Amino acid sequence: MQSPMPELAGVEHSHHDLPTGVRVHLAAAGPPGAPPLLALHGWPQHWWCWRDVIGALSGEFRVLCPDMRGFGWSGWPADGDFRKQRVADDALALLDALKLDRVRLVGHDWGGWAAILAALTAPQRFSSLLAMGIGHPWVPRSLAARNAYRLAYMLPLSVAPGGLPRTILKTARRDGVGWTDAELATYLDVLPANATRRLYRDFLTRELTGRHGRLTVPARLLLGAREPLGHYLATNFPGEVEIVDGVGHFIPEEAAALVAERVRAAD
Repeated sequence: MQSPMPELAGVEHSHHDLPTGVRVHLAAAGPPGAPPLLALHGWPQHWWCWRDVIGALSGEFRVLCPDMRGFGWSGWPADGDFRKQRVADDALALLDALKLDRVRLVGHDWGGWAAILAALTAPQRFSSLLAMGIGHPWVPRSLAARNAYRLAYMLPLSVAPGGLPRTILKTARRDGVGWTDAELATYLDVLPANATRRLYRDFLTRELTGRHGRLTVPARLLLGAREPLGHYLATNFPGEVEIVDGVGHFIPEEAAALVAERVRAAD
């Protein structure tokens, strides 16, 4: 039996069968006629990672937070494909299902990578892009190679995640507060090991050396000053880069007010 979904006042839940072969769970908040904001979460989380951003912005925006394929309360994809381009395809298909032509876009961790790919695939659909806690496809290969040791954690995640998700959650947050046991359980109790393996295995074996085109959507990259993967991730980013003092990896939860400010300032 799947764990109960966390509750958040003002959030509506729905499911959408997409032509990409996945049944996506969507958490939405804010007035239906307000400017839409699509928020893509990363690993090892789900829609609830945006809870404080929702609290800050749902009076001004229609905040749309889907669960990534295979995670949270979304279904397993029919193609079993966890390449980030397929996550981006899901995001675009969801916009079609919701009949939304153009939205603001934010993404954290793998959701940030997928957001970049979505903006490359269909730039006309996005008025702005805010990526957080993630690298990007234009990091120079030589620089990426010198920092490859930083990605060593991906290898066990691609084979047998074990207790690594809990360790990463507990050590990569640097806001002076950390996680409560209830917050950890909210993520870890529904974290699928098989989807985790596919997510990282597909990156290491099918995506790591991919090349991409030119980004035309106005974009900003946020990295925490204490981002454990390092600030080399920002090199050659085709937009604005901001290093956030006192923050680690989980920016939507460590600096939700700043995220809200950057969303408001977009466009």
